[in-house]
Amino acid sequence: MENTVTVRHRTLDEIVAGLHVVRQSPPGVGTLALAVRRPAVDVREMLSRAELDPDAGLVGDSWSRRPSSRTSDRSPHPDMQLNVINSRFIELIAGPDRDAWALAGDQLYLDLDLSVDALPAGSRLAIGDRAVIEVTDQPHTGCAKFAARFGRDAHKIVWSEEGQRLRLRGLNARVLVGATIKPGDAVRHIPADGGQPDTGRLSTYE
Repeated sequence: MENTVTVRHRTLDEIVAGLHVVRQSPPGVGTLALAVRRPAVDVREMLSRAELDPDAGLVGDSWSRRPSSRTSDRSPHPDMQLNVINSRFIELIAGPDRDAWALAGDQLYLDLDLSVDALPAGSRLAIGDRAVIEVTDQPHTGCAKFAARFGRDAHKIVWSEEGQRLRLRGLNARVLVGATIKPGDAVRHIPADGGQPDTGRLSTYE
């Protein structure tokens, strides 16, 4: 259904004061906090289980029907299947309400260090028991809708030097190995050398 939640816009001072929590995001191993499907423009479905697919991205999401200005024929960009954001940052600017988080329009909300230093393009993340996604070089930038929903100061901070380094607006990724994932699943940075994740150690956190 269409998300009609209204978010109180945090001030720049409030956001800056809370950034230390984002900086403390766990490196290497974290958690999937939320999965959201966007079946249509401005419509959000928070999922108890989500299916990732190498061709479709997040199954049922509108990515495959969204034209891209970054492709020559305006077809959906294959390196922008998934929008991924830091769950600590979205909580900082939107509060604890997950419906408010979903306004961001990202599909995956991770409690994980998403900074450029921690996850350069080509980095791979294993989610749950089998799924693997890859960070791409396509920038994920704040748009007018982001500013309208979360405020000009939130938009300003994502464009700051530190905001870009921390990837506060998130990152783009593509699906390498499809599988079912769910909130609470472990997320782990794995080698990009073609090795498979140790599925025995990718169970959800207790």
